[in-house]
Amino acid sequence: MREAKPNTAVAGAHSADEATASRRRLRSDLLSGSYSPGQSLDMRRIAETYALDDESVVKTLAEFQGLGMVTISGAFSAIVQSPNPKAMKEAYEIRAALEEIAGRTAAAKLKGNTLALGYELNAMRAALAGGDTEAFAEHDALFHRTIVEASENEVLLRVWETLAVDLRIRAVIGKVLKDLPDIVESHQPIIEALESGRGREAGVLLRNHVETLVEYLRKSESDSGFHRVLRRDLEGAKDVQKAFFPPQTLCIPCLSCETFYQPAHEIGGDYYDILSLESGRWGIAIGDVSGKGIGAALIMASLQASLRAQALRPHVDLSALVRDVNRLVFESSPKHFFASLFYAEYEPATRVLKYVNAGHNPPIVVRAGRDSCQLFHLNSAGMPVGIAAEATFPSATFQLQVGDVLVAYTDGITEAEGPHGEFWGLHRLEALLRNCGTAGAEHVIQRILEEVSGFAGTRPQHDDITLVVMDVRPGCEV
Repeated sequence: MREAKPNTAVAGAHSADEATASRRRLRSDLLSGSYSPGQSLDMRRIAETYALDDESVVKTLAEFQGLGMVTISGAFSAIVQSPNPKAMKEAYEIRAALEEIAGRTAAAKLKGNTLALGYELNAMRAALAGGDTEAFAEHDALFHRTIVEASENEVLLRVWETLAVDLRIRAVIGKVLKDLPDIVESHQPIIEALESGRGREAGVLLRNHVETLVEYLRKSESDSGFHRVLRRDLEGAKDVQKAFFPPQTLCIPCLSCETFYQPAHEIGGDYYDILSLESGRWGIAIGDVSGKGIGAALIMASLQASLRAQALRPHVDLSALVRDVNRLVFESSPKHFFASLFYAEYEPATRVLKYVNAGHNPPIVVRAGRDSCQLFHLNSAGMPVGIAAEATFPSATFQLQVGDVLVAYTDGITEAEGPHGEFWGLHRLEALLRNCGTAGAEHVIQRILEEVSGFAGTRPQHDDITLVVMDVRPGCEV
């Protein structure tokens, strides 16, 4: 009689299920406050207590180190950290803005196609009825992630991944247990709005959902240790935003380019970009999103993604290009957000600059003269993008010459405040530029920053500051 062999596939599945359950129990204990701030954790003892291998323990604690909830202090030890209320508040500001934008954008794709969201909501209801908070958190995270993915906005998804929002959702469930029934049912109107394609309504509902969760957290008397969730990631947000800007080494033929960017807060809403286009043309953009801080930075990232997507496609009409960008920004942004935008395309061989100015501070072309420099303003002929879906944006052309200097800036320059609250102003900028003579781009930026800094004195910077300065060099003639 042939001896029966053990089913290794089933045994392996059972082992994997047990390991998953053990990791869930460790996460739950870390999130629920079973370990006190300042407590030292011996990873080998943790592995023994939860029946996990060393690698699984290290991986789990590394996740919580990313949340700021533990610090791995040695090869096999870690320290539990104390919560930080300010970090929690900032984290949810990011999430609220991100989800509102995602909801607006995802509505077109999810219209009539919300079965997956309905499944996650029903799974949340079942988990709540069964008292399984870990399963509840898993399906809650999948619900919101599905909407972000449906937005097809790589910038939003990158921010979501960078900030590890899935894990952070799991981190708060234990603190709002008594409010979970209301939290569950707040998902239903979101599904209904997306099912009908009502993007603006879905965006507002998603923002309200996150902000209501914050209120529940504030009222909670328990301490899950989540308040430090985003401290480290917010400090790293500056590096994430820097990746959106073009590299300093980017070089436009026969056009010397210098840039300067300094946000008023850790991250900001000013924007500039330089794009290499087909047929030897170059795209030059500068913009300023209404507001400051996290929300403005997310809109800025969305604006950049929209403009790049349109500019890198074959096109001949700048007015149509900016009109399409405006529509994309309008559909994906909250009502109170908009952005000024100056977008130009430059042909080095002819030195022709074609541009659209959508409500931005007019860039200034400085041309050297005998006694002083002439100034030419590339004025606005359209409203900022994101205000009206059907807005139009006239284009214009300017013929640059060798030696010309193009100065583009945001209002953080002209609205820098002096000791008595007065603005530095356009008149001071123009006076400086008239006396720049044949100075190059780097010198012009240095002069402007020195003058603004001297004017402001000890007054704190209240707005983002951006400068893009280019001077035309010979050598690219047809």
